[in-house]
Amino acid sequence: MVGRQLNWDEYATAWARLHGGFDPRVAAPVVRAWLRLAYHLGYVLGRLRVTPTAVTVAGVLLCFCVPLVVGRTPNGPFWAALFVLLASVADSVDGAVAVATRRTSRLGYVYDSVADRLGEIAWLLAFWLLGAPGPLVVAGGALSWLHEYVRARAVSAGMREIGAVTVGERPTRVCVALVGLLVAGLTGLVQADLAAGTATMAVAVWVLLAGFGLGHLLSAVRRTLLPDAAPGGPE
Repeated sequence: MVGRQLNWDEYATAWARLHGGFDPRVAAPVVRAWLRLAYHLGYVLGRLRVTPTAVTVAGVLLCFCVPLVVGRTPNGPFWAALFVLLASVADSVDGAVAVATRRTSRLGYVYDSVADRLGEIAWLLAFWLLGAPGPLVVAGGALSWLHEYVRARAVSAGMREIGAVTVGERPTRVCVALVGLLVAGLTGLVQADLAAGTATMAVAVWVLLAGFGLGHLLSAVRRTLLPDAAPGGPE
């Protein structure tokens, strides 16, 4: 049985507990507005008895549409960008439904993380289909996966905070995918071959930001965990 749904202040407090203590009420205006939008959508879906898992599945399906439509027509990249946007909204709303309706669970957190990684694979596949080099696409996926893996392992090792907010976080990857597809669509309308170059540039930006983000996160994790290294563990 789901209890009373949370109001915004209660939701923000609960959300902060799940995100390393970061209070959305003091976030930058754009971030705060995005999180409030997710809260209101989550509140409505919760009232309609839509489950967080259903929203997560919908987000994954939207991500899978990205590589399916990207090369279908000259307007394919624009449709792909729209699906990325809708999937990113679903990614925020599934957590909002869970928090607002008091349905948060460790299993749901795992599902959400798996959905995020599957979605990013689909976006990178779309760039490959547009002409981005395969090794560069693989490097982008690997670095992003490592970023999330390092943070998860650090939390398992005892890091109580998120460690650091880096330039390689998921919102950055969403922006790169969205803008990259839109620009690829625009350049493709001018000359078809330009779409491949734009896709390559977008993935290169993804790789650079993911690399810098991973380095930043590793530094923060080392700074946090080194004083409390486990007995017998490597230093």
